[in-house]
Amino acid sequence: MEKKILVELKHVSKRFAKVLANDDVSMEIKEGEVVALLGENGAGKSTIMKILYGLYHATSGEIFIHGEKRDISSPKEAIASGISMIQQHFSLIPAHTVTENIILGHCKGKIDYKAKEKEIQDLADKYHFAVNAGEYVKNLTVGAQQKVEILKALYLNSKILIMDEPTAVLTPQEAEILMQFVREYVAKGNSVVFITHKMKEVMEVSDRIIVLRNGRVSGTINEEEVKSVKETELVNMMIGHALEVLKSPGGEEENPKVRFSVSHLSIIPKDEVPILSDVSFEIRGGEVLGFAGVSGNGQQELCEAIYGARTINTGEIVLDGEDVTHLSITERIRKGIGYLASDRYKYGMVSDMSLSENLMLKASYLERWVKHGIIQWKKVNQDTEKIIADYKVKAPDYSVNIGSLSGGNQQKLVVAREVDMGRNLVIFDQPTRGLDLGAINYVHKTILKEKELGKSILLVSTELSEIFALSDRIAVLYKGRIMGIYRNGEISTDRIGLLMAGVGEKEATNG
Repeated sequence: MEKKILVELKHVSKRFAKVLANDDVSMEIKEGEVVALLGENGAGKSTIMKILYGLYHATSGEIFIHGEKRDISSPKEAIASGISMIQQHFSLIPAHTVTENIILGHCKGKIDYKAKEKEIQDLADKYHFAVNAGEYVKNLTVGAQQKVEILKALYLNSKILIMDEPTAVLTPQEAEILMQFVREYVAKGNSVVFITHKMKEVMEVSDRIIVLRNGRVSGTINEEEVKSVKETELVNMMIGHALEVLKSPGGEEENPKVRFSVSHLSIIPKDEVPILSDVSFEIRGGEVLGFAGVSGNGQQELCEAIYGARTINTGEIVLDGEDVTHLSITERIRKGIGYLASDRYKYGMVSDMSLSENLMLKASYLERWVKHGIIQWKKVNQDTEKIIADYKVKAPDYSVNIGSLSGGNQQKLVVAREVDMGRNLVIFDQPTRGLDLGAINYVHKTILKEKELGKSILLVSTELSEIFALSDRIAVLYKGRIMGIYRNGEISTDRIGLLMAGVGEKEATNG
């Protein structure tokens, strides 16, 4: 029996000034199906869904809901039509309870709060969400917060749920719970649009796959083809060519010399719980130590402590036999430590500065580009042009502002700067967050190249596939404590997921 079409987009285009984000896009969403929306960064996936949700207005084209032409000018109108969108960045108020967040803006007059709390709790229980309706959002894990966002949509009786990169911050177990919800939700005749770059998820839950490239639909995989389609076919649709196959990590015995170590490091703010507690590890030359964990468990603070941007209470940091614990950031840079921060917009670049200016942001006091206190701009520009060529940065030249580039090209330049600065140790904190498959592949290739040069590499990532692909050994961090350090291959994804959730090694093994 042919499924009923709920939503149809016909010849939709969206232009932002000179940028054509969507170009003549047509697609449909049917009753009781999961539609996966695939594509690189800038392919137009989020844009086309934001048009459907009323956050953006199409430059041209038409939207039909239940066969009726509609002009959705706001999220309020979309919600009234049964469409909800859960975006990558949650829109919750930490100081309010789960119930307060869900009913906010949707109740008038005197509210029977206890009745509403019971209604929300019943809804959570119906979908097997382990969420306390009376709990404050600030006390919830990231995974539980996402469930609250979903409950907001369910409370409004949404029939179409748009989920933008929904598993980016979840443990494997939380991701599986989410997938189970998606299956149950569509089984009731509802529909889900799943925006993701994770092929495993696409193959697991999708009924149809729509691939966007450069703002246009480059291919559609129908329901009868989904089970047989190969990942390589989808990659070709997304980026126009196959990804380069990367060499898997080697063993740590290749270079037994320890080049970097951290011993008993703790960060304990006054009158607060510890951010890091008695953290100890070592990294050999030519080794990648991957730190797995859900965001917010002390990973960023650990990186900042190593780099000198955060004061520690106790502990010792040693690089190539030298104690660098109390050196300034400038002195650590001189010692050959590079640090790729997790948020390039906030910590890694200045959007209104040129590529050349961003390249030498952290090196204006080094002799490389400075002579008698004067910056040698000709040399800086020449080096920037070389990086543009070597890293295949899509930019006209060294003089354009870095903010005018795509996210992937911005990251390439920032990565190039940090691996250049990090002659001995490079810290990569979420190096591929928000990047498309092509850019991810390039960053991964760069990390493995630096490993081959004998550098010590510290990799922090919430993507377990990335940790497994690049790391020689894997450390799991939970609430500022190391739950264990393992050779790559001796621990399963499930066990790591349990450790990421705070389940101890003994419990993880027994479970």
